[in-house]
Parts: sequence; C-alpha cells; structure tokens
Amino acid sequence: MFTGIVTDLGEVRRVVKGGGKETRFEVRTAYDPASIAIGASVAHNGVCLTVIETGADWYAIEASAETLSKTTLGNWGEGTRINLERAMRVGDELGGHIVSGHVDGVAEVVAITPENQSMRFVFEAPRDLAKFVAPKGSVALDGVSLTVNEVDGRRFGINVIPHTQSVTTFGFLKVGDRVNMEIDMLARYVARLLEKE
Repeated sequence: MFTGIVTDLGEVRRVVKGGGKETRFEVRTAYDPASIAIGASVAHNGVCLTVIETGADWYAIEASAETLSKTTLGNWGEGTRINLERAMRVGDELGGHIVSGHVDGVAEVVAITPENQSMRFVFEAPRDLAKFVAPKGSVALDGVSLTVNEVDGRRFGINVIPHTQSVTTFGFLKVGDRVNMEIDMLARYVARLLEKE
C-alpha cells in the first residue's frame, strides 16, 4: 500500500525488452539501494512493481505485457522521469490517501493554466472511470495523491502547488500527455455495494 506522497523523482537509465513478454527497467534513484530489499514493492508513476536487482545508484524492476498495455509504462525510454514512492510501513504518516498501486486506466491532460502560484490541470478520464471521480474526492495520477476540484462529465480539474510541481513529474507534463490513474478505493467499494444483484 502507498499514500500517494512521492518521495523521489527517479529516472529510467536502461530499458531491456523481453521479446513481447516482460520488459526490464533500471531506475536511477536517490534512495539508498542498500536499503531496498529484493522483492520490495515500489510505486512507479503509481504502478506497484517488484524490485528484482539493485546497483550502486539504481534498482531494476520488470513489467509484464499486461502492465505495459494498461499503463503508460510502455512509453518509457531512457531518461524518462518517474514518480517513486516506497511502500508504506505500519506507523507511517498517511499524508495523502490509501493508494494500492493497481492502476485503473490512463487519463489525458486536456488543459494546463496558471492559477496564482499553482497550475490548474484538467484531465479527461476513461469513460468507465469517470463515475468514480467526485468533487473534493481523491484521485492518484501518476502515483500522486490529489484532490479533485470540479467534475464536468469525463473531465475533472485539480490544482498543483509549486512544491508538487518541483518534486514530481507534474512539472514536466504538457497538454496531450497521458497519466496513470487510480480511482479512490472507497469510491470503488461504494460503487460495488450499490450494484444491483
């Protein structure tokens, strides 16, 4: 489990395609690799992946063909910047909201406008996820816990403060970019409970 509070802005240093199956990514990080156990879970732009090897200033993960097809990881190349968060430990501060690291779909940036010192982003959610997004609710975009300001059909707006812009990939996003989206876990279960049997 994660909180959606990014703790490092990593960078892909190497990509090794696995012939249509798994793809290996080596991720350069400010984390001390000696403190990362093989088998540890780390969120990468919101996608929970398992560490399989560590190096001097990097670690390696593998993503399945399914993960590559359902997230933005299939577009990663050398130099891609990614939001990183290590798994939450019992007793850690829950500064964002509960995030599982299981991406539900991909949203698209449709507008970015300055608003005082912040930036106002408007995203378009996949049709099947739009019903789970509510004003003042939570959403994880590329692994960042954010509060929804308003909703208009499939589109929803958020504000990103300067600090978040500087420590996450939100400082690099442009209109047309796609981001991994995880809906709020509570919204998922409420919707399930309301389904007719």
